[in-house]
Parts: sequence; structure tokens; C-alpha cells
Amino acid sequence: MQTELGCALPPASRHAITFHLPQWSSLVPFIEKDQVGALNSGYPHMLWHDDVKDVINTREGQTAFIFTSSVSAAECKEYGTAADRGKENMLSPEDISIRVFDVKGEIRLYVVIFPESKLPILHPFWQVSGRGISSRLAEECLKNIETLREITEGSTSPIPTVKESEAHSKIRDRIAKLLERAPIGAPRRVKVAPEDVYLFPSGTAAIYSVHRHLLEARCSNPALFGFAFHNTLQIFDFFQPGYKLFGRGTDDELVDLEEFLEAQKEEGENGQAIWAEFPSNPLLTAPQLNRLRELADKYGSLLIVDDTIGGFCNVDLLSDGADMIITSLTRAFSGHADVMGASVVLNPASHRYSELKDIFNRHFVNDYYTLDAIAMEKNSRDYLARSAILNANSLALVKFLDTKAKDPNSTVRQVDYPTTSSSVVNYTAYMRPGASDFKPGYGYVFTVEFESIEATQAFYDNLDTHKGPHIGAHLTIALPYVRFWYSGQLEWVEKFGMRETQVRISPGLEDTGELVEVFKAAVMAADEIEMPK
Repeated sequence: MQTELGCALPPASRHAITFHLPQWSSLVPFIEKDQVGALNSGYPHMLWHDDVKDVINTREGQTAFIFTSSVSAAECKEYGTAADRGKENMLSPEDISIRVFDVKGEIRLYVVIFPESKLPILHPFWQVSGRGISSRLAEECLKNIETLREITEGSTSPIPTVKESEAHSKIRDRIAKLLERAPIGAPRRVKVAPEDVYLFPSGTAAIYSVHRHLLEARCSNPALFGFAFHNTLQIFDFFQPGYKLFGRGTDDELVDLEEFLEAQKEEGENGQAIWAEFPSNPLLTAPQLNRLRELADKYGSLLIVDDTIGGFCNVDLLSDGADMIITSLTRAFSGHADVMGASVVLNPASHRYSELKDIFNRHFVNDYYTLDAIAMEKNSRDYLARSAILNANSLALVKFLDTKAKDPNSTVRQVDYPTTSSSVVNYTAYMRPGASDFKPGYGYVFTVEFESIEATQAFYDNLDTHKGPHIGAHLTIALPYVRFWYSGQLEWVEKFGMRETQVRISPGLEDTGELVEVFKAAVMAADEIEMPK
């Protein structure tokens, strides 16, 4: 492994979104935010791209966030000045201003300017909402910076918008066809159309936007069934702290969920939405979607499912399933770790379809930058072919590690993957039938757990793969997920089966046999630490 600390996966393009943390000792400074500035590349919500920094370039003592939506800029200001977090965690209205600029007469920028000392207060909005400008948009602004002009209040200049490009259309058409490809049961009478697919700049932007729209439509607390990706939890924490988490997503918690929905009903509220991942990140459990569907119908809730890890190719969540599917296209759909994006798909067979369509007609604005869409469209052309390899490599590694978990002389404690979970029946119930062009599998993420922190560290340090917070790339990536995201909340997350002795793995497109050998060597190092010869 030649990639240096803080650098992106090769070929490490200008717009790469990964960074490498080669050793366990590398984690601590980044967890404690002491060396974030040392990253040469980074996930855009965690680290500003150099081009974004150059566009911001405010005067000393000031900094800014840049959005392409006036709504996002206003929500950022609203977040920063909200009094409910206490005076020490808010800005005064005088501290924050919004200025508007055009570049080339084609790009409208809404710039939220505030004191640099207040960045820790506002940074969560940038990180969690996912609405900030992309590196490609920033690069285009820098190339045309001489055309920058401020739009003053009362200006009659028309507002530039992101026009629907050929790339946008191709992506939406591709997703619609993938969702209708090899459905469970007979071909659906009502099929997803490209007009039912909405594109967003990132997965967090999609989740944040849907959540905000639903809060406006029906201001009641949503339920999150099963644990979810770190940013999803943050969105609910920051923007509706009254949400209810059923973090294990077990059959027993279905009873608790019904009690929660019943209590809402007694208070005169219809449930806003039941959210779930299929399968969950990072423990890969699959909920009983049919039961969630029954509860949603009984209590007037929407059922919203994030299928990012299961994927369009493997699972069909529209048949007797979700009202809405959210997918981070940044992951396996793109597959090259160099562009962000997400989709929200409305199920045309849902009895809530007209209501949801009306919400999106009123609120949705296309701000998925065209050059990002072009990159995403190109990357996703071989989605099925890549997914077949990702599925096969994941299953092969899981089989190897599962044999170690069953060996009393190994430090491998267990492997979390749909095939090793008691919830596998819930997953297989929604697997697409095999077809000539693709055989469905169990996804491209699994988690391996060790008996001790020492064994976990030895495995990580000796695992000759890339390491960092990303999944679905062309190369294998490992991350001590709990250690990285929840180092200050270990006792809390352990209630949901998550421990710092777990390492999340996202296999890439490498040769299967070579990958297994790489993992054998790392497990051997862990075993030797725990039980020296």
C-alpha cells in the first residue's frame, strides 16, 4: 500500500472524496480534530476542498458558507441564530449576513458570511445538511472569477438555475429502469418513471431535504427503525430532536414502535414517517419491511427506506414496500470515489404518491451541478458489472472470516452481513430474482468484530488495504466505524450492538483470491497478538 496518510485513493483525481488513515494511531488525531488540516483530500462534508476554500477567501476574521439555493442559505442562518441551543451556541443576527453573487451570469451563489470564531457553531449545518457547493462548481467559479458580480437587493436580474442536462436525464432514466428491472413477482402495473426520480447533491442533502419538507407538511416526530449512518442520526438530532430511535431494529422493537405510534395517535398526531435502512449501516441487519408497511398504513405514517447498501441491483423495495426510496449515489452507483450525488424515488404505486408528488412539486429545486451529474452518469454506466464483483468479493471475505469466527483459536468474534444475520430472511424476501444480466447478492459492506481492542488494532494495522470513511469504491476500504464516529459515545452505541472492536469493510474490485490472502495475513497478525506463539 503506497498511499500516504491523508491522501485519496488512487488515481486520486482533483475531485476525490476519500482520505487514507493507514494505522490505528492515525485515527486519534482526526477523531480529536487535531490534524484535520493535514488531510490532502477529504469527504466534502468533513473537509473543505481547496477550490471551495479559494472561492470563499473572505477577509481576515471572517469566513463563509456558499450555497446555490436561497432556501439553504436562509436555513443556515436560521440554524446559526436559533435560541433553543443557548446563547453560547448561537450567533446574533448581526453576526451573520447573506450576500448574493453571480458567476458568468449562469451560476447564482448565496454566501452566508459570519465571524471565523463562530465556525464551530455553524459547521454542523454544512456537515449535516450536505447543501454546500461541490468542488467542481467551485473550480468552475475560480476559472471564471473575473465575471463575479454581486446582486444587490431589488435587482431585477433573472435567477440562474441548474438546467436539466442530458446527464441528469440519463441518470434519472437509468435509475428508473434499474428499479423496474427484475421486479419481485409479476411486472408492476404502475412503473417508476424518470419524473419520479429526484437528484440531490449528496445523500445527506437528500435525507435532510426530505426531512425538512415532511416537517413542514406534518410537524410530528418521525421514527428511525434500526441504527443508521452517522449523518442520518445527526440530521434528526439537529433538526427534530424529538425523533424516536429503535436502534436494534429487532422484532421486539416492532412492538415498541407500535406503542410509540399509538401514543402519537392518542395525542391527536398522525405519525410523520418511519425511516429505515435496508440493510443497516454498519451491522447489516434487515428490518421486516412488510411489518413496517403495516404499521405505517395503520398509523398514517410514510415508510421511507434508504437502500444505499442493498442497492438497486440487489433488492426490490417497491413491491409491497416503501413509499419513498433514498439512495446515496456517491457509493456503489458511482463507484469511483470522485463525485457526490443522491436520488429520491417516489413509489408510483403508493397510496401516498399524489401527496408526495405535490410536496416535491412545491419544494424541489434542481441544484445538482451539471458537471457533477456528467461525472456521475459516466461512472454509473457499468454499475451492474461492478456490483457483481463487489457482491462476490464481499461474500468471499465474509465466508472466510465467518470460518474464523467459528474457530475457538481465532480472535475473530463475529461477522455482520446479511448472510450471517438472523434477519437474513427479511433481506432475502426482497432480493430480486436472478436474470441473464445480473445475479443479485447481499451488498458490498460487512463488519468484522474481534475479541479485544488489541486484536482489532493489530488487524487494522496489518490490513494491506485503504482505510477511511467511505464505502462502495473501486478499491477496498476499511474503517473502525465505532471508534471513528462514536469514540465519545461508546457506552451509548453498545446498547445497539456496536463496539470499538468492530471494523467495517467495503470490498472493492480487486482479485478475490488476492483479497482473501490480504485478510488472512491481517487476521493472523491479530491472532498472534492475542495468543503469541
